[in-house]
Amino acid sequence: MNNFVIISPHFPSTYWRFAEALKKNGFNVLGIGDAPYNEISPELRGVLTEYYYCPKMNDYSELYKAFAFFAFKYGKIDWVESNNEYWLASDARLRSDFNIKTGIKSQEVIAYKAKTEMKKYFAEADVKVARYIKTALFDEANEFANKVGYPLFAKPDIGVGANSTYRINNRNELDAFFFKKDVGDYIIEEYIDGTIYSFDGISNSKYEPVVFVKHYFPISNASVVNNLSEDYYYSFYKVEDDLKNAGKAILQAFRVYKRFFHLEFFRLNVDKEGLGKKSDLIALEVNMRPPGGFSTDMIAACLGMDIYQVWADIIAFDENRQERSGAPKIVAEVGRRDSFEYETPLEEIKRRYHEQIIMSGRYAPAISVGLGNDFLIAKFDSYDESHQFVLEVLKHHETL
Repeated sequence: MNNFVIISPHFPSTYWRFAEALKKNGFNVLGIGDAPYNEISPELRGVLTEYYYCPKMNDYSELYKAFAFFAFKYGKIDWVESNNEYWLASDARLRSDFNIKTGIKSQEVIAYKAKTEMKKYFAEADVKVARYIKTALFDEANEFANKVGYPLFAKPDIGVGANSTYRINNRNELDAFFFKKDVGDYIIEEYIDGTIYSFDGISNSKYEPVVFVKHYFPISNASVVNNLSEDYYYSFYKVEDDLKNAGKAILQAFRVYKRFFHLEFFRLNVDKEGLGKKSDLIALEVNMRPPGGFSTDMIAACLGMDIYQVWADIIAFDENRQERSGAPKIVAEVGRRDSFEYETPLEEIKRRYHEQIIMSGRYAPAISVGLGNDFLIAKFDSYDESHQFVLEVLKHHETL
């Protein structure tokens, strides 16, 4: 029996289903997490062979100790995975230290984390990228700005989401940015007037997408975070050929082995001199794990299949053995913020759309800045229906 260790199996709350799916495929499933045993869900407790409570998981020596205990008790560990961006580097380090061959090692994880490294793989895949510079020198950044023009966009070279990102509109703002920040940790790019789409799915051992969807983000996460605005996005089962082909090429370049992927692109809203024509795709970044929040459940509803079991089937058999349980759908996620007043009460929305809503609840504080507080996820037969749902959920209460 293969031993599979899941790091932080309790977060997000639906991720216990990864453990359930692995158990169905004959794995001995072990968990290491920073939540006390009595705080993890009964469903998760029911499918894990053993859970190791590790309250100081950010201390790698403590995580190593927990992992070593499992290796001593159960024998060679065959797999380790968190499916979580926060723990990717720890996953890789454990693979290196315990000689686990099913996944990326410590020396390889930088390609999944650093945006400057990602661009090398985009070039190998022959996918366009925004021009950029990484420098701690103002004169070099100013010269770059003179070349590509304002605005610019600055973001941490290694970072998740839109935290600590900056739009720089002119020379004065560039000067202020260099005065305030340790810019050596930042990448500065030409600003892209584009709409964000992503290519999401699970790859096999040949770095091919076995199942995949498209996500459409009308509002960028940077805008949501920086303006504390409301988040909404959509899952589509139909994917345009150019997005599909770019995604496939990137998977091959990165050699993405039996794992979830979330590949982000801009589709240009206007012609961009030196870069491309309107509607061209520009690679933004990659995340080699499931997209955030409850996007896995959106993908499942979009495809009409148990995406957790699809993943476990690919891990175990290198193929998808699941059939559709229903027709594919357009799925919408929408988040409300506590700081706004809305025209229609949440319970009324739930009553009105009870046949379409597949999930609702409150986002955990750790992800609420980028996604909102209350959330609703619903499935529809058309984009127009899903968009109308979003508009109704987000309509603000009018005040005199």
